[in-house]
Amino acid sequence: MFAPPPSIDAEVFAEIPESFMIRSKLSVWGDVHVRNPDLPVFLEGPSFDREGNLWVVDIPWGRLFKITPDGQVSCELEYDGRPNGLKFHKDGRAFIADGKNGLMVFDPRKGAIEPVLRDVLLEPFKGLNDLHFASNGDLYFTDQGHTGLHDPSGRLFRLGADGKLECLLSNVPSPNGLVLDTSERTLYLAATRGNAVWRVPLVEDGLVMRVGIFIQMSGGNGPDGLAIDATDGLAICHLGLGSVWLLSPQGEPILRIRTPDAPLTTNCAFGGPDRRQLYITTPSAVLVAPVPVSGAPMFSHSEF
Repeated sequence: MFAPPPSIDAEVFAEIPESFMIRSKLSVWGDVHVRNPDLPVFLEGPSFDREGNLWVVDIPWGRLFKITPDGQVSCELEYDGRPNGLKFHKDGRAFIADGKNGLMVFDPRKGAIEPVLRDVLLEPFKGLNDLHFASNGDLYFTDQGHTGLHDPSGRLFRLGADGKLECLLSNVPSPNGLVLDTSERTLYLAATRGNAVWRVPLVEDGLVMRVGIFIQMSGGNGPDGLAIDATDGLAICHLGLGSVWLLSPQGEPILRIRTPDAPLTTNCAFGGPDRRQLYITTPSAVLVAPVPVSGAPMFSHSEF
């Protein structure tokens, strides 16, 4: 449908040091999700704090890593959980979509983590995956579990700033990454096992309507993490294909970021000066690549 966009290779920003690799025990999560129980670390959930540090989670071993702007890595928390997504609230706390414990919150100043929501009306979540804050404090999050085309019952929730919890969608084949556009009237949702990104229009009374496919993808394992730039360009981590796609607001591919030797691109976040760099998590490292403003390419084809 579209001509192949120009492509660039991402570079390593930071790697998890060997001292943090867990090699003394096997991971049940790794055995189930990536068919590899010998999994010393698996990164997800990149998010910047107000000081410019990049935080990532380690799903199988319940750890939160902080990476300074010069690439220094420290482990700030280890707990009994499976953190998958992480986003900072404007008050400095980090909210975590935890596949084992539900919705959690971590206060870096206190070094303490505690639950926010463990279940829905006494029924457990399927397995939370990712989350995103609106500017008014509403929190959107996905409940993925093991859903897929065989069981399209994954859910999208909104936890209002007033504490009201609403289920907006309950028919998604593996809901994963999510992000609001700059108007906050549209939410983009990765339906991983459907290999598509859904467009979810939001209306003022809190309902969703006319949900459709923004882009149908192919190959790999499907879209994972999403991020959006200041001009509504959408970055899509294509898990298993070793790529991140940058789309214009109209859905046209304008850049492909390849991640050599790292096919599992799990999530991404814009950062750096003017948010013109994209930071990409892979299982054991964070990569970085320059990105154009959507609709106005930073490079000519000959420069790639």
